[in-house]
Amino acid sequence: MSFSKDFIWGAASAAYQVEGAYNEDGKGMGIWDALSDGHVKHGDNGNVACDHYHRYKEDVALMKEMGLKAYRFSVSWPRIIPEEGVVNPKGIEFYQNLVQELLDAGIEPMCTIFHWNLPMWIYEKGGWYCEEISDYFAEYTKVVVEALSDKVSYWMTVNEPACFIGAGYIAGAHAPFESLIKGLDMSKPEARGQIAQKMAVLTKNTLLSHGKAVQTIRKYAVKTPQIGMALNGSIYTPWENTETGVAEAKAQTFTENPMVFNLGWWADPMILGTMPPALAPFVNAEELEMIRQPLDFFGYNCYNSNNYSEDWGSNEHVYEGQPRTAMDWPITPDVLYWAAKFIYERYQLPVLITENGMANLDFVMSDGKVHDPQRIDFLQKYIGGLEKVAEEGVPLVGYMYWSILDNFEWAEGYDKRFGLVHVDYQTQKRTRKDSSYWYADVIKRNSVE
Repeated sequence: MSFSKDFIWGAASAAYQVEGAYNEDGKGMGIWDALSDGHVKHGDNGNVACDHYHRYKEDVALMKEMGLKAYRFSVSWPRIIPEEGVVNPKGIEFYQNLVQELLDAGIEPMCTIFHWNLPMWIYEKGGWYCEEISDYFAEYTKVVVEALSDKVSYWMTVNEPACFIGAGYIAGAHAPFESLIKGLDMSKPEARGQIAQKMAVLTKNTLLSHGKAVQTIRKYAVKTPQIGMALNGSIYTPWENTETGVAEAKAQTFTENPMVFNLGWWADPMILGTMPPALAPFVNAEELEMIRQPLDFFGYNCYNSNNYSEDWGSNEHVYEGQPRTAMDWPITPDVLYWAAKFIYERYQLPVLITENGMANLDFVMSDGKVHDPQRIDFLQKYIGGLEKVAEEGVPLVGYMYWSILDNFEWAEGYDKRFGLVHVDYQTQKRTRKDSSYWYADVIKRNSVE
């Protein structure tokens, strides 16, 4: 046996990347709505995106055609709470209708409470620096849970904190497009100390928001909830499958002094109740107790190993002509195997791959179809590694392909296409790609050939 009979095959999306309708039916402004001008390629934005807000029935019908067992979607915080203290009934109605449509199609709804588009009214109070943000997040979570938990069992509190904090506040590439390091002389201790303190505040507020959200879900959920977070963070794979090679890769993945882009920076406090050295001085015992809430699974967004990362400068392992996706990310087929293995060994939670996929140069060809053999080959290798680790007994919840539709890829705009379904953004026409038919066969077999 490889994948268990109850293994959940699905696909994922995020509200801002697909919904559009950015100012309809009482939705408020989020930081991506209001601040992205001048920061996205070609001046693109998510105002219309895939128009999923109006076309969700068509999109769910495509999911049903593929035989998806689950759909991981996110809720738009500014659509639900457009202003402080104001709950938007039209926003709630949209997600209730989406969830019912999914259930009617035999598809399990998986809800991510926060996927990056922070309401402007909170940003104006300081955003993730705001001391009260975890309480605001708990209040928002309560509204969502009371609206959807009679039909939703799977919950992810936040998506990729390493990214929305790291790219949003350090690199400045994502909303709110702030850079802690800009203009600072990093050779000076006071500059490094200033950054460390700010990073600690941002991290603590995010982790407290997660902890309070978990408590809120467990308190108010109608159906017994299954709760995790959709984390990302550096994962290193062995250069050689030897005892020494595996130990070195695991030690590099879970470094003793992690920073914001490392898995341990986020997961160790949440799950193990231990603090990274750089974060420990800023979090007291009571706060740590709030952060460390019992979880049901470990959600992980995984695209490639970091063995070839050039984020911090040149890397001797990068070689000429290395296979890469359209995002310029290296293709590392064994990463799902090692990620699931390392994560389970450290955190002892069943693993849900909450995102995995590739951007490809997809377009509708002269026969009216979208042929994407590179994506099929990519998935065959990646999911094959996941199947191997399942055969070895690592407990897996499921696999969510990113993404169901081509969509707004943040600062990259609409150039990068990750979807199983091609979207013509001029007409909103959907075309299933070859990979969607291949994936449908995998789901039917519950195995990769």
